[in-house]
Amino acid sequence: MSRYSVTVDATPFYLADQSDPANEVYTFAYHVCIKNNGDVSVQLLSRHWIITDGHGKVQEVRGSGVIGEQPHIEPGETYEYTSGSQFKTAVGTMHGSYQFVADDGVKFDAPIPKFTLAAKRVLH
Repeated sequence: MSRYSVTVDATPFYLADQSDPANEVYTFAYHVCIKNNGDVSVQLLSRHWIITDGHGKVQEVRGSGVIGEQPHIEPGETYEYTSGSQFKTAVGTMHGSYQFVADDGVKFDAPIPKFTLAAKRVLH
């Protein structure tokens, strides 16, 4: 086992009640589970998202922590949160990375695998 090992799993869902397709507003939420598989406690410092809409327009978002927090995650523990994003298209993708610092001072990135956000009945 690596001393520094964090896995990220994101589950997206479409929020039809907060969307307005006639005006090109598609609202999505995504639930993120961050697990510390290493043997050193870590703190999430920042995030880097690469967001691509259905037209191929790319937007990058960088910021401190997640949902206003910089969680400290012990070995074997998970941290979960839910956030959201709006698109002008019915389909989009997100991926990126979280930047961490371990309790021993080592900094490292954990990848956020690409996931697809799609309004119902858009993808077959």
